[in-house]
Amino acid sequence: MTFEIGFVLAVILVAVILFATEKLRVDIIALLVLLTLALTGIVSPTEAFSGFSSPAVITVWAVYIVSAGLFKTGVADILGQKIIKIAGNSEPRLIAAIMLTCGVMSAFMNNIGATAVLLPAVVGISRQAKIPLSRLLIPLSFSSLMGGNMTLIGTPPNVLASSMLAQRGLPTFSFFDFTPLGAIIFAAGILYMVLIGRHLLPKNESLEKASLSRLREYISEIRIPAESSLVGKTLNQSQLGAQYDLSVLSILRRDKVKVLPLPDILIRAEDLLTVEGTVEQLLKAKEQLGVQIESERKLNIVDVLDNEDNHIFEATLSPRAPFAGKTLREILFRDRYGFTTLAIWRQGEVITERLRDVRLKFGDTLLLQGSRRRIGAMQKSGDFLVLEPVTLEERRKDKIFLAIGISALVLGLVTVGGFNIATAMLIGAVSMVLTGCLNMDEAYQSIEWRSVFLIAGMLPLGIAMETTGTARFLAENIVSLLGGFGPLAILAGLTLFAGLVTEPMSNAAATVLIVPIAIDIALGLGASPQAFVMATIIGASTSFLTPVGHQANVLVMGPGGYRFFDYTRVGFWLNLLILGLVVLLLPLFWPLF
Repeated sequence: MTFEIGFVLAVILVAVILFATEKLRVDIIALLVLLTLALTGIVSPTEAFSGFSSPAVITVWAVYIVSAGLFKTGVADILGQKIIKIAGNSEPRLIAAIMLTCGVMSAFMNNIGATAVLLPAVVGISRQAKIPLSRLLIPLSFSSLMGGNMTLIGTPPNVLASSMLAQRGLPTFSFFDFTPLGAIIFAAGILYMVLIGRHLLPKNESLEKASLSRLREYISEIRIPAESSLVGKTLNQSQLGAQYDLSVLSILRRDKVKVLPLPDILIRAEDLLTVEGTVEQLLKAKEQLGVQIESERKLNIVDVLDNEDNHIFEATLSPRAPFAGKTLREILFRDRYGFTTLAIWRQGEVITERLRDVRLKFGDTLLLQGSRRRIGAMQKSGDFLVLEPVTLEERRKDKIFLAIGISALVLGLVTVGGFNIATAMLIGAVSMVLTGCLNMDEAYQSIEWRSVFLIAGMLPLGIAMETTGTARFLAENIVSLLGGFGPLAILAGLTLFAGLVTEPMSNAAATVLIVPIAIDIALGLGASPQAFVMATIIGASTSFLTPVGHQANVLVMGPGGYRFFDYTRVGFWLNLLILGLVVLLLPLFWPLF
C-alpha cells in the first residue's frame, strides 16, 4: 500500500465519521474532501472542480426544476390524490396504493419531492379511514426509494454511476435499463409491506391526541384586572411570550366575544386570556403584571383551540426550509406566520415546555393553533408542509398539459432521439420556465443545493480513488476475501456493503465511494462492469435501516411519531429481500460474463 493510497483511505475514513456523527452539514463535508484532495495535490485543480461541470450534476439539478414544474402546475397533486382515493378504507389496499403512487412518481422526479407532495394527502386519508398515520408513512418513504431505481433519473446515484462509467470509457446505462429489475424489486417491496411489513409498523396516536392530554396540565385562564399593567398594551407589547414564556391561545371579552390573539390586539380590562405555560411562569406573571389566575376553567380546551376561527393542525419542516438548527424565537415564528406552537413531536417524544427555545430539526412536527385563513399562506411559503389537504389557488392548472408535454418531450429525446440525459433534462428545465410552468426564482428555489454541492464535492474523491490505485487496492482485497465463494458472493458483498455505507452517508456519497471499487472488481474478474455497478446502485438506494439514511425517511419521522428503531424493525427484512432478489435476478438481466 502506497502513501497516496493510505492518505485517500484516511480521507474516506474521516469523511464517513463526519457523515455518521452529523457534526457538519453533508455539503460542507464534501467541500472539505474536495479541498483536502486539491491542496495535497492528490487531484489537480481541474479535477477538483470538475464535479461542478459534470453532466451528472447538471442532470440532478435539472431534474429538480422539471419536478418543480410538475408540482407547480398540480400534476403531482392530481396524480397522487386520484390514485389514492381508489383504495378505499382498507389498510392493505391503502398501503399498496400509496406505495404504487409514490414509487411511480419517484421514477420520474426526485424522491423527497414525491414524498413531500403526497404527505398531506396521506394524512387526510389516514383521518378519513381512521388508520393510524404511523401505519402509512414508512411505506410512503420506502416506496419513494424503491421507485427511484426504475429509471435513470429516478435518483442521483443512477445518474452518478452512469457518468462514472462514461469517465472510464465503459458502456453506460440508458433511460429504462433500470426498469426490469427495478420494477420487480418495487413490486416485491409492495408485497412485503402489505403481507409482512405492515404488521411490524407501530400504531402511534396522532400528535394532536398525544399532546392535548399533556397540554391540559399547562393551559390556564388569567383575568386582566383594571389595575394590571397589561391594560392598553398589544399582545406583542405585553411580552407575555418573550419574558414569561406564556402563549396566548384565545381572548374572551366581556365573557361573550372571542377575539383572535393577533400580535396587534389591544388587551382590555376584564379580558379573559387562555394561556399555555408552566405554573412557575403563571405565578411570575401574577406577581409582576398584576393578573389574576382563575381557579376554575370556564372554557373547554378543545373549543378554545379548534373552532370556527381557530384551527389545530400539524406541520413539518420542509426539506428546503432554512430553519433547521434555529429556535422559534430566533425565526420570529409567531410574528412571521401568526400561529401558536402547542407542542413539538421529535423521534416519538412530545415536547411541550419552553418551545420558543427548542432548536428545530428536520423531521420535527409542530402542533400549531391559529386562524384558519392563514394556513394556506404558510403552505405557500414553502417553509413548512401542512399535514392536511390545503386548497392552494396558486396551482397553475392551465399549464398542466404543457408540463406533461415537456416531461414527455424529455423522455422522447432520451429514449428515441438519442440525446444525452443532461442535455435533454436541461431542455426540459428551460422549457418549464419559458412556458410559465414556473418562474426563474421558483426554479432556483426548487433545486436542493445541498445535494448538488454534496455530489460535486464528492466526485473528486472518485477520481482520487482511481488515479491513486485506491479503488484497485480495495477491489483486490474484496476479491481475495470473497473470491473463493464465486462472483455471486462478490456481487452480494458489494450490494450489502453499499447498503450499510449509505446509512451514515447519503446514497450519492456512497455511490461515489463504491462504484470505482465495483468497476475495478469487474475488470479484474473479466466480468461486466455494468452488472457490478447496478448491484452497487441498488444497494446504495436501500436506505431502510435508519431514519437518517435518506431525507424521505426523516421527513415522515415526525408526522408518524416514529422512533429510530421502527425503521430497523421494518427495513431489515426488506433489505434481506432485496439482497436476495439482486443475487437471483440481476445476472438474468445483466449477465456477469
